[in-house]
Amino acid sequence: MKSFVRVPILAAIVLLVSVNTASAGYLGAASYRHCAATTPASFSCAKQQCYTVMKTVRDVVYEKQEYTCYRTVYETVFDTKVIDCVKYVPETHYRECTYTVCKPVYETRYRTCTYNISRPVWETRTKDVSYTVCRPVWETRTKEVCYTVNRPVWKTHTKEICQTVYKPVWETRTKDICYTVCKPVWETYTRDICYTVCKPVWETKTRTICYIERKPVYETCYRTVCRTICKPIYYTKEVQVCSGRWKTETIECPGPVIRKCVQEPGCWIWDPCLCRCVYVPGKSRIVEVQCPPRTICKRTWIPEVTTKTINCVRYEREIVKEQVPYTVCRYICVPKTKTCTYRVCHMVPEKKVKTVTYRKCHMVREKVTKTCTYKVCRMVPQKQVKTITYRTCTMVPEKVTKTCTYKVCRMVPEKVTKTCTYRVCRMVTECVTKKVPYTVCTYEKQVITKKVPYTVCKPVHYQKTIRVPRCVATKVPYTVTRCVPRTICRQVPVTVCCPAPRYGRKSHGGCKSCG
Repeated sequence: MKSFVRVPILAAIVLLVSVNTASAGYLGAASYRHCAATTPASFSCAKQQCYTVMKTVRDVVYEKQEYTCYRTVYETVFDTKVIDCVKYVPETHYRECTYTVCKPVYETRYRTCTYNISRPVWETRTKDVSYTVCRPVWETRTKEVCYTVNRPVWKTHTKEICQTVYKPVWETRTKDICYTVCKPVWETYTRDICYTVCKPVWETKTRTICYIERKPVYETCYRTVCRTICKPIYYTKEVQVCSGRWKTETIECPGPVIRKCVQEPGCWIWDPCLCRCVYVPGKSRIVEVQCPPRTICKRTWIPEVTTKTINCVRYEREIVKEQVPYTVCRYICVPKTKTCTYRVCHMVPEKKVKTVTYRKCHMVREKVTKTCTYKVCRMVPQKQVKTITYRTCTMVPEKVTKTCTYKVCRMVPEKVTKTCTYRVCRMVTECVTKKVPYTVCTYEKQVITKKVPYTVCKPVHYQKTIRVPRCVATKVPYTVTRCVPRTICRQVPVTVCCPAPRYGRKSHGGCKSCG
């Protein structure tokens, strides 16, 4: 029964949809329903109809939530502990030590030494030396030089340049910033500390020390010493003395060649930019110029040999023997005893108590809000046009001819001969004999006994109180703020637009066009 009812309902719905679709497809202007109507359908039939619908929107909001956390704080606590200690006290002991000493005995001896002596003998000789001297001869010459000069010609041009300039526009904005500040809070505490102080106690003791003192004994002895004396012997001899005199000569020398900067003559050139004649200086060049000759006074040494009689002294060696006293020192060991006083220090422990004041810092959180002002820059483009004037330079070549004068130096060789005097040394060998003293050392062995002190450390046991550090952990609470997200639903109006169906008056007749 239900199936029979559903079939007509579905057919009616399909028919209604097909009619609306055809009407919407022609936008109401070519509908079959208006074929026989007296009033034609207008374009306003196809307008859309808008209406407001409420839409649900979910927003996420962060809420601040505070919770308590605990952190571990370590505090150092000192415990008292008694320990056994050992200290070493030095004690001095003596032992006998026997050692052998070698005593030096010196003896002077002589040996004969023969050696050769070279005595110089001078001879004066002369020789002729020939050498070539180059004398400068100067010649003056001229030549023509052609060169090209570039003359500048200037032209003025103008052109327009379009450019975009960005102009900054500043906006001032503000925002609130929330932050947490930790404020320190100080608390004062006191506690007693026990410690041990070692107090020194001094004790005076005496001891006897045996030692050996070495006493010097001096003796006077004599020894024979051979001494060499140089005895003077006077005589005369003839000697040739080299002397001379100075001779002055006048010589003319050519002047030096110097480099001189010479500037060529300039010219006047018409300048179209300045509308007048401008002077252009000539080219600078470096020219070699010889200075005038100068007169020089030259002194020449003329050697001369003269014979003179001189008084001479020669020394002859003579050996003389004499008795020389000398002192011999020897030491005698004498045993002695002395009493020494010394002090011994003992450390006596003593307990003391002192009160120590200390401070603890706790950080308390505090919320602070501040408003910050900041600027935002926005660049606005702006077009500009500017005219630029520039100049162009063109070089025009121009030929110039000039005459240059220069000098050429030619060296002419000349031969010169001069007489040179020189001395020649000739060595003559002579044999000489002399006695050379030398010292011989002989060692004699001698046995000596002495007491050597040495130190022995004796252990002494005692007790000592020390403080042992220990860490104690404590839990300290503190507050932490966190942000918790929460979803909020709210209704937002939304505008929806859709085409509205519009039907014309029903026509009982058929269409005029289709009958």
